[in-house]
Amino acid sequence: MKPSVRTSVLMLYVLLICVEISSQNISPRKLEQIKAEVAGYKDIAKSIINHAVYGSAQNRSYERLALFVDTIGNRISGSDNLQNAIKYMYKALQDDKLQNVSVEAVKIPHWERGKESAMMVQPRRKNLAILGLGGSVGTPAEGITAEVIVVSSFDELHRRAEEAKGKIVVYNQPFVSYGETVQYRSRGASEAAKVGAVASLIRSIASFSINSPHTGWQYYENGVQKIPTACITVEDAELMARLASRGVKIVVNLYMGAVQHPDADSFNTVAEIVGSKYPEQVYVLKEQFAWCYGLEKNKEELARVSIMTCTRKTFPTWTLSWKQTRVPLCHWVCNFLAGHKLGP
Repeated sequence: MKPSVRTSVLMLYVLLICVEISSQNISPRKLEQIKAEVAGYKDIAKSIINHAVYGSAQNRSYERLALFVDTIGNRISGSDNLQNAIKYMYKALQDDKLQNVSVEAVKIPHWERGKESAMMVQPRRKNLAILGLGGSVGTPAEGITAEVIVVSSFDELHRRAEEAKGKIVVYNQPFVSYGETVQYRSRGASEAAKVGAVASLIRSIASFSINSPHTGWQYYENGVQKIPTACITVEDAELMARLASRGVKIVVNLYMGAVQHPDADSFNTVAEIVGSKYPEQVYVLKEQFAWCYGLEKNKEELARVSIMTCTRKTFPTWTLSWKQTRVPLCHWVCNFLAGHKLGP
């Protein structure tokens, strides 16, 4: 998809999420009223798309994203880079002439990945690309060297529980969908610990990779031993699965310098366009703000800068500011959604 087309799709997405529709908590009559209201913006939405694809806003979201990530870099929760990002966005929202630009104090997790490495030492030496999963404990200073057991599901892990004791569990689960497959990242470490494993390595929750592990947060179960856990590439997970299927003994050395610090003080950033006709009615355009490694979450960041681009010019131009529009940039996409409990 061309960048300009992507931008137009995102801009349309931003417009649609302006009206929060929940069929579970709203009467059918009210839902129809909301649908009719949204349908009434058809011509406005078309104008915005044309503005984004062919007009002066063409590729503006990508340009702003490039400037932001080139300037700030990765922004893991609790880091100095995150604080710099907050200052950057606060100023950007002010420069864009949004109203009531403010910050809300919030406590956020402060986990530091530290240095990390993994090496397959048997049947041959091979560096494994890893990324520690958010909130993981570290290994001892000398690392963990242990035999590997490869499983494709929790059911297989439980069936082979006796084999897993004292080993590193490698999950080579098939990718079905993100929503279904992410459970292996979320609770894989605790499930492995329950059967006596010393660490776990999870195949990246992705349909493919190019030696590029995909990380995210994971959750330790209360009352279960915390063991180090990291994601590995799709290729390395499949390699170890093939070796294991041939009866080959696999040994891996894993080192992780991860540290969990006390929660840090930080801020959500909020801006508004005060409604000219119905200021008491509020649209909320909400996006998460922090991520942990490199520039891997550009699709989410693009949504954020698209919201900024949309609110910067679109609402005043196409008179969608009858109702108040609130734009909070919240903390932390994975870790319990810290910062998402917004004020009124």
